[in-house]
Amino acid sequence: MTSTRTLATSLMSLTSAALFALCSAGQATAAPAPSDTKDVAGVSSAAVTDTTGADYWTPERMRSAIPADVLAKKAVDRQKSSPAVLPEQAKGQETRIQGSAPQIQTKANASESPVPHIGKVFFTLGGTNYVCSANSVASTNRNTVSTAGHCLNEGPGAFATKFTFVPAYLNGSAPYGKWTAKALYAPTQWSSSGSMEYDTGFAVMSQLNGRNLADVVGASGVSFNAARGLAYKAFGYPAASPFNGESLKSCSGTATNDPYNPQFNSQGIPCNMTGGSSGGPWFIGTSSSGYQNSVNSYGYGSNSTKMYGPYWGSVIQQAYNSASSAL
Repeated sequence: MTSTRTLATSLMSLTSAALFALCSAGQATAAPAPSDTKDVAGVSSAAVTDTTGADYWTPERMRSAIPADVLAKKAVDRQKSSPAVLPEQAKGQETRIQGSAPQIQTKANASESPVPHIGKVFFTLGGTNYVCSANSVASTNRNTVSTAGHCLNEGPGAFATKFTFVPAYLNGSAPYGKWTAKALYAPTQWSSSGSMEYDTGFAVMSQLNGRNLADVVGASGVSFNAARGLAYKAFGYPAASPFNGESLKSCSGTATNDPYNPQFNSQGIPCNMTGGSSGGPWFIGTSSSGYQNSVNSYGYGSNSTKMYGPYWGSVIQQAYNSASSAL
């Protein structure tokens, strides 16, 4: 189970256009906060007290977990349109935090060879099992994972339970183990109103066999308040047709602003990845060794040819800072 507390913030809602969220969440209401939950202004968090996640996620349950794009229509229906505005440029100073990549060899190959620090996340919301993608990122605690906000919080609503990260997942295998979250973090703008502008979340994982995640699989450097229009390579585990979610895929291209909903402040790259790829990392440059600067967030329609990701500015950086420094 999770215990949650959220802070009030400004409302920014989705349009009623045919938005296809690659992974979303249901409509349950967040539980009252216990006294031991800690938050900072602009960041919502949940302490995860359910330690059964790793055992719960058998190979069968991992394969049958639902890419939650099926819930996209619910998100659209409960939100009203916002007036379109031009995307804002970076408000803060550009920040880059260097990551680490230990020498780990993998033997399997798919469309993309498994990358040790990129994997799948499995979680439960409203009694239903869902799947997304995620990445180990540089952090003070060496146990932080990035994903989409809707992969750990309903936006608005409850935080996920049984949140488990499986790095380098391939065909049901967990070569580096199953890592369970002990805390989940998201910008309050996401957790209180589901603003697509801030669709990013971070999970702090528990140690596994006495070791930190970053020491086992490595951790990507992260970048905030970067220039717009950069070239990216995005990774993910698309599970909705025509993909099956069993292997890693990627997309590459130069980012351009979302022309349909500019108020989301997001950027898109050419990509046909489907549900299940949500939360997968965007790296500046042409490989998984670059700085992470966004995540897979949404596309338009089941045959979307572009993947959109949120701009990682100061608000998302604040959520990252809270997760990175959490014990």
